[in-house]
Amino acid sequence: MMYAMSVVLEGKLRDLSAWKPEGCSIAKALDIVGTRSAMLILREAYYGVTRFDGFATRIGITDAAASSALRKLTDAGLLEKRPYQEEGKRTRHEYVLTPMGSDLLPAVLALWQWGDEYLQNGTPPLERVEDATGEPVRVEIRSASGNEVPLENLRVRVNKKWRRPA
Repeated sequence: MMYAMSVVLEGKLRDLSAWKPEGCSIAKALDIVGTRSAMLILREAYYGVTRFDGFATRIGITDAAASSALRKLTDAGLLEKRPYQEEGKRTRHEYVLTPMGSDLLPAVLALWQWGDEYLQNGTPPLERVEDATGEPVRVEIRSASGNEVPLENLRVRVNKKWRRPA
């Protein structure tokens, strides 16, 4: 069985030597979430962790690494820093997902699904299921109208509305 397939590049994109991936959304996203700490903080935020100590402890990173990753994710708009105060204690901050952070979940689920498939050597420790039915959940590539799109049918073209950054 042959697996070497790729997306189809249209128009001037067909000649890879004739263009550079200016403004690449993947590169921009990785600038924000491209570290292990950032991705694991997001995982914990999806699990409901909001407190600094919870992130650092559950992920097993230093306070400095947690602080740096939380600052980067907050500055980028994926997390929002909110004050809270326990009785008799000083004001502290918790970190909650913003809509931008929540919208990244399908990409994180796709990475999780890929890890389950190729890195777990059998049965993965956790599974994603629909709340109402308990049925397994999978991430798929679909068109705006809902059609499943196999990789060999995925095309990439220049967006006519895109303007090069100044």
